[in-house]
Amino acid sequence: MSTIARERGRHLLREMLRIRRLEERSAELYGQGKIRGFLHLYVGEEAVAVGAMQALGPEDVVVATYREHGQALARGMDPGAVMAEMYGKVTGCSKGRGGSMHLFSHALRFYGGSGIVAGGLPLAVGLALAAKMLGERRVTACFFGDGATDEGEFHESLNLAALWALPVLFLCENNRYAMGTALHRHAANPDLRQLPAAYGVVAEKVDGMDVLAVERAVRHAAEEVREQGTPRFLELETYRFRAHSMFDAELYRDEAEVRAEQARDPITLFSERLRAQGLLDDDALAAIEREVEEELARAVAFAEQSPWEPVEELATDVVTREVGR
Repeated sequence: MSTIARERGRHLLREMLRIRRLEERSAELYGQGKIRGFLHLYVGEEAVAVGAMQALGPEDVVVATYREHGQALARGMDPGAVMAEMYGKVTGCSKGRGGSMHLFSHALRFYGGSGIVAGGLPLAVGLALAAKMLGERRVTACFFGDGATDEGEFHESLNLAALWALPVLFLCENNRYAMGTALHRHAANPDLRQLPAAYGVVAEKVDGMDVLAVERAVRHAAEEVREQGTPRFLELETYRFRAHSMFDAELYRDEAEVRAEQARDPITLFSERLRAQGLLDDDALAAIEREVEEELARAVAFAEQSPWEPVEELATDVVTREVGR
């Protein structure tokens, strides 16, 4: 087992806990009617977002999924801006117009999620094409789930990225159930690494419950993309502990399976690893938890106190006002 520096290890743990606690609080707020619309929680998948974002630079571009709170936080988005967006407040990162599935930050080069399965893949190809045409050495990292691999956009995007030699890093968060159908029931070939091979794209499978394994794999793949200017594909094997969305009755898997997978909780496993190396004790963990809870409390208070968009502005950026009126 490799060793890591104390502060780095605690930073990774803190980042995963920030995501977990925000997701748990979001579920509570949804039950209270404070957050409305769709809400897809990232509980169980935290190691993917945190590990991947450690390996990407500020110049790189991120295209997220509709399960994107964790990706946005790990990228550096302010929790208050995330929470206000889910509340629909004007101080949200998308001015309250996007909600849970459409977090966005131009400053962070975080070009949002998409409510359409596989909808971000063509956008990532376009962003990578722009980078190539401008001569910029940046990576476009595109997150998507295993369900997206059945969509036409997936194959079209892989094909164009390979054909045009574009710097795209395809990151497949394989949580095994797409929306609510097991991978072996919706994919004729459940070994997703074989799909990119049809387009000559190098692919690798990674343990998505191990934050350090994710960071290593994404760092190496991103360096290859940056240096060679060609696409790479990583299948990040993970598991969501919560239902697909807050509307999901979750009839497609039993509780025993979920409990068994929770034994591989990425936060618990990493905490135990830090303890085994003498990098974490009860006091340090309690201090991290307090810090995370205080930050989350501020985010919720910010969302609660923020204003709604003025009614007279609701048509702004939606329709064009007639010239001369």
